[in-house]
Amino acid sequence: MAGNPATVGVLALQGDVREHAALLASLGAEAVLVRRPAELAEVDGLVIPGGESSVIDKLSRIFGMQEPIRIAIADGMPMLGTCAGLIMLADNVTDAIEGQESFGGLDVVVRRNAFGRQVESFEAELDVPELDGGPVRAAFIRGPVVESVGPAASTLASLPDGRVVAVEQGSLLGLSFHPEITGETRFHERFLARVTARKSRLR
Repeated sequence: MAGNPATVGVLALQGDVREHAALLASLGAEAVLVRRPAELAEVDGLVIPGGESSVIDKLSRIFGMQEPIRIAIADGMPMLGTCAGLIMLADNVTDAIEGQESFGGLDVVVRRNAFGRQVESFEAELDVPELDGGPVRAAFIRGPVVESVGPAASTLASLPDGRVVAVEQGSLLGLSFHPEITGETRFHERFLARVTARKSRLR
């Protein structure tokens, strides 16, 4: 991406924003923090980081970001959601707090905090056929799990017990885990490839 790097936003309302921004920058993207609709309008793609989905939902409405993000999703802007970000991209969320909403876009049902409390965090090796380079080392920290995948979405990775932890649909990519913590770059690379492809089409 040298010479004309993609400009990628990281939704900076709450969560592990800096880690994503640093990883994106290491891959050659121009990473910017997004809190306002005007900032969203200036980026080619958006990362929705891990954190607390109910807080991200509440702050997105306070900052006037919910509807602009929904419009961007409908318009085909590539987005990567990790952990809470996956919850925010899911069309349906179980175990949500009262009144909690998501942005939607992924034809999946996601359960919040499916792996228990933070002290029950764990790492696992995942086989991801769509990615070259061997298994993925994934860190799960109070992560969600995809309970069902609708016909519009597809599964990228599952745990050995069959629970789905990575999905994609069109320009959207959702992960239950935190690749930015383990130094795993391939999902961000996959996301950036879609960002640059769309940017080229829109020129």
